[in-house]
Amino acid sequence: MASLSDIIEDFIKKMFQEIEGEVLEIQRNELASKFRCAPSQINYVLSTRFSLERGYHVESRQGGGGYIRITRLSIDEDDLVRNMLEEIGDSISQSCAVNFVERLMEEKVITPREALIIRAAIDRKNLNLKVPTRDVVRANILKGILSSILYYKSL
Repeated sequence: MASLSDIIEDFIKKMFQEIEGEVLEIQRNELASKFRCAPSQINYVLSTRFSLERGYHVESRQGGGGYIRITRLSIDEDDLVRNMLEEIGDSISQSCAVNFVERLMEEKVITPREALIIRAAIDRKNLNLKVPTRDVVRANILKGILSSILYYKSL
């Protein structure tokens, strides 16, 4: 069964599909009321599921009539991969790496099957190392995969 966070994320993504354009404005309290949850649950979903790593920019205004503006960032596939290569740096946490993989899948750079394979390759359970070495190895694996994607596209 899907978690409340998954349901809220899916709802917001469906709202994006129904609009023309890349900017969605929603009322945090209305959304919280619809899903019978605290506004902090909406904040959690926005910060974890609609982050820059996942291709979104979120602005929030509080107070009377406050709103949340979510902008879907569009970028060329090659630029996306190059930007990710630059952002990874020398090490990367599992959660940040998973966000990158999810973004690649959402942008259809990789298939869901490829995303599962990559997630398995970078999962802490499979990298039997201590932090920070594990985060360095994860970064190297992810950079190798991203470089391969760029190389494959250039053929």
